[in-house]
Amino acid sequence: MLKIENERDIIRLVEEDEWMMHILKTVHRLNLPDWWVCAGFVRSKIWDVLHGFSERAHLPDVDVIYFDELHIDEAEEKRLEEKLRRIDPEIPWSVKNEARMHRVSGIPPYTSSVDAISKFPETATALGLTLNNDHKVILTAPCGIEDVVQLAVKPTPYFDETKEGAVIYEERIVKKNWKGIWSKITVIHSKKSADFR
Repeated sequence: MLKIENERDIIRLVEEDEWMMHILKTVHRLNLPDWWVCAGFVRSKIWDVLHGFSERAHLPDVDVIYFDELHIDEAEEKRLEEKLRRIDPEIPWSVKNEARMHRVSGIPPYTSSVDAISKFPETATALGLTLNNDHKVILTAPCGIEDVVQLAVKPTPYFDETKEGAVIYEERIVKKNWKGIWSKITVIHSKKSADFR
């Protein structure tokens, strides 16, 4: 089992993974503003490696996000998904413009894709990958990498401050059943979850 100690280790894992690099290069072709492939795409790779899996755990979707305040019609996201499907129909693409998603969630607007990632429900999921113009892998981890590499599932501050956020976080823990896939993870419950347990 490999040890993952820093962001450079994560980037190296991605660079050595042909499938992940194929996905990043495919999304790069769209020239989207402030784009990232994020969440489970990154977290699952790290957890697979730390569990010594020889095969990749199933990903229900590959989350692609970008930030474009000028084109916030949901139909544009569907058009981009279709474009990606035409390039590679085997990938379960999901495309979201984070300049629009605050409306869906009923929260204040995000300022960028990284701002949106920082407000994902779990710190271990608040991760994203992109490529620069030289096709070098860039990792963003606005909540740090400590939790994901320590196999800890914790709410991000955004989801630990309110009862509503805690409810969403706790429901995701049950629905996603990560412990059933990655047995070594530890789930830390929201401080606010005691209010409704």
